[in-house]
Amino acid sequence: MFVPGDRADRIGKALASGADTVVVDLEDAVDPARKQRARELVVETLAAVTSAERPSTVVRINASGTEWADGDLAAVRQLAGVLDGVLVPKVEEPEDVAAVPDELPVAAIVEGASGVFAAREIAAHPRVNAILFGSFDLAAELGVTPSADGRELLHARSQTVLACAAAGIPGPIDGPHPSIDDLDGLARGAAAARELGFTGKVVLHPKQIDTVRAAFAPTQAELDRAREVLAAYRAGDGTGALRLPDGTFVDRPVVVRAAGLLGLDAAEVLS
Repeated sequence: MFVPGDRADRIGKALASGADTVVVDLEDAVDPARKQRARELVVETLAAVTSAERPSTVVRINASGTEWADGDLAAVRQLAGVLDGVLVPKVEEPEDVAAVPDELPVAAIVEGASGVFAAREIAAHPRVNAILFGSFDLAAELGVTPSADGRELLHARSQTVLACAAAGIPGPIDGPHPSIDDLDGLARGAAAARELGFTGKVVLHPKQIDTVRAAFAPTQAELDRAREVLAAYRAGDGTGALRLPDGTFVDRPVVVRAAGLLGLDAAEVLS
């Protein structure tokens, strides 16, 4: 969940919201005139909260090359023992993440055409452990209207998913659904993102959390099928394809997927 860095009260509420990760924003959510005050508030607020009292916490800094980047980097250095990572926006090449202090993990936002084309190299950078897909900036650059299911950005979304897979990092996190009260649209968008291989979605308000979490959780039918697949695999001789009672053939990639859905180590299942 994203929260403005110049609102200490909202930061506290976000940390208590139940979100998996809270992103304290120093970039788009903060007016230029309040950037310095936002940095001070972020340092004061986060330094006073122990890791046991908060979820994973990340700060989004301003993009490399902006007039605010150096000040943001100085602020996150003060929080090096507190933060779980730094989110770098508008990443167009791997070098855009190089200035983040070495002790802090990096998540990169791919939100422009150049960034999408460089997504494989960005995801493969040794400092990067996660990618966010910036749908609104990319849609504005392309001159298209973003929709709930993201069909207008399908190629870019799929390319970003492939980049993460090739780099061996988790699938990307999708951008937010802007209408806080439109939970139906949020659910459609989250479901579409999951189908493409995304592993989560940005939220802007606590009321969106449960809808996103439900969309990315395995369904009961998926879990039941995964158990059926593993049972058939364990009952077989461990070689070649297996045939389920309904006639479906199952091979090793299907077993790997089933293990993942059940939270099991695929290598152990296959050994």
